[in-house]
Amino acid sequence: MDQGCHMPSCHEEQKQTGSYRPSVFDTLRILVTALLIGLLWVNLVPLIAGVQLCGLIAALVLGFPIYREAFSAILARRMTMGLSMTIAIVAAVALGEAFTTLVIIFFVLIAEELEKFTIFRGKHSIRTLLDLLPLTAFVRRDGGELKEVPLAEVLVGDVVLIKPGGRVVVDGVVVAGRSFVDESTITGEALPIEKQRGARVFAGSVNHGGAIEVCVESVGKETVFGKVIAAVKEAESNRGNVQRLADRLSAWLVYFSLAMAAVTWFVTGDAHQTISVVIVSGACGIAAGTPLAIYGAIGRAARMGVIIKGGAYVEQLAEVNTVVFDKTGTLTYGAPRVVSIRPAPGVAERDLVRIAAAAESLSEHPIARAVRACAADHSVEKTRASDLDVLPGLGIRCLFDGKKVLAGNRKLLLTSGVEVPAGEETAALSEVFVAYDGLYLGSMHVADKVRKEAYQALRDLRELGVCTLLYSGDNEAAVRRVAEQLDFKDYCFGMTPEDKFNRVRELKRPGLKVAMVGDGVNDAPALTEAHVGIAMGSGADVALESADVMLIGNNLNKLVDTIRVARQCRRIILMNFVGTITVDALGMGLAFFGLLSPILAALVHSGSEVVFLLNSVRLLPFFQRTARRKMKTDKRDE
Repeated sequence: MDQGCHMPSCHEEQKQTGSYRPSVFDTLRILVTALLIGLLWVNLVPLIAGVQLCGLIAALVLGFPIYREAFSAILARRMTMGLSMTIAIVAAVALGEAFTTLVIIFFVLIAEELEKFTIFRGKHSIRTLLDLLPLTAFVRRDGGELKEVPLAEVLVGDVVLIKPGGRVVVDGVVVAGRSFVDESTITGEALPIEKQRGARVFAGSVNHGGAIEVCVESVGKETVFGKVIAAVKEAESNRGNVQRLADRLSAWLVYFSLAMAAVTWFVTGDAHQTISVVIVSGACGIAAGTPLAIYGAIGRAARMGVIIKGGAYVEQLAEVNTVVFDKTGTLTYGAPRVVSIRPAPGVAERDLVRIAAAAESLSEHPIARAVRACAADHSVEKTRASDLDVLPGLGIRCLFDGKKVLAGNRKLLLTSGVEVPAGEETAALSEVFVAYDGLYLGSMHVADKVRKEAYQALRDLRELGVCTLLYSGDNEAAVRRVAEQLDFKDYCFGMTPEDKFNRVRELKRPGLKVAMVGDGVNDAPALTEAHVGIAMGSGADVALESADVMLIGNNLNKLVDTIRVARQCRRIILMNFVGTITVDALGMGLAFFGLLSPILAALVHSGSEVVFLLNSVRLLPFFQRTARRKMKTDKRDE
């Protein structure tokens, strides 16, 4: 840490596996220091020229890592806690206070080990994710023969066998078999989910039933699981404003303590009081506790099935007071079906369906899939249009049999000069209007279903004081129906991607922190413009790339839980800030008036640091699981 709080190096972390163990050298330093303190206490260390010279020499040797850190801080022109502790130790040595010097070193060493353990435990509880995937996979190759190959050699399109009790090693679609899969590691869903032909599975989940065969869609870092790991790693380097503030505040506290020490010496002339002022002030609870809390929040969110792409977004989430929702695929399942077909006079229903399906043949939009499914139900032959041009927020323009085809909303046809009958929009439905060679062919009405968890999620958000808005490119009737179902007071319909972008930008006035939740290509600009962009895991790739947060399992309740975690993280950091400043102020005041000896000052310094680190550690997944196990045990006892 910049402020002299020890963090284990990458090399050290690679050596550490299941549990943290202090190095032999660190253990010996602590034991020898404790032994010397005991010998000095009972006066068994001989005086040389009236000075406990052996104790002083030992203190200089045992405190070498502290002095080395202080020297590095001087070269880097940084003021750190290690440097301030070194100043205190040197002052104690100059006064011939061997006992005081060793006690200071002892408490600093103990605090360092406790801090290293806490930080290791936090990182290890998250990085155990890396150990979940096997290193090999069983792949069908060479005419269907099953071969075990390294995971790195698995290719997109391969068919992988997942045995009962084994872990899924790729993202893909089940092509054979039936089973129940535990996806709690990925989506946070507690109960195993049935998987059969056509169902998607994620790397990192566990197969609890029969064998299944999966066609590979992505492997390695491209899987959802890989993105979780990447997000957790990125959290270490993506520093937010609060982390930078913590670093600055830590430095300011060190400068202030040295200034107070100078004032104490000038006023009292007492070296012991001056040393106590330097020793008692400590900012490691802020410098180390802040990133630990943010790291814990990101790890806890990952366990729930939410990817947060950095510490800065944890801070932003904690401050969010306005959430804008897209409709299709976000508040609804995004799996609509055609419920009515209305051809224009003189147009055959089959021709309308055939041309609409051809226009939608290459689109992955939920409405496009509904149109293609309708064509299959009507036994319409599969055909494809050419020169496809996707118009986000409007629809599709293409050529079919050499003629221009338009398939999309009413605005698309009207702006293209096609006359569309006014008619009545049917409530609860989206409409796909179709034109062929400048002539209106008719419309297809598509219905979608509101996500079952959306009702509770929106109620919870409003209880948290968050304003909820609905912005959709769909028609008024469809949007109004969803708005009424979910109790939206403010909603907009018929919006283009540019409209959404501009509205989100307008919302970002002073006092409002805006999050945008969406899943489609048309949501990407607004996701980027919002303070926090949140994408549904089933959304388009461009939406996932544009977003700062991803809901892997598409569960809106997880969004609420993540905001709660972010707010808890902010409260913990503020508690550490206020607590550190309070303890330092009281400690320096007591030391100034001679009511705090150097030994007690060292105890207060180390004790407060540990308390604030433990406060931050409450967010870590390891401690959450421990708490849940205790709750289950208590329930069984009842």
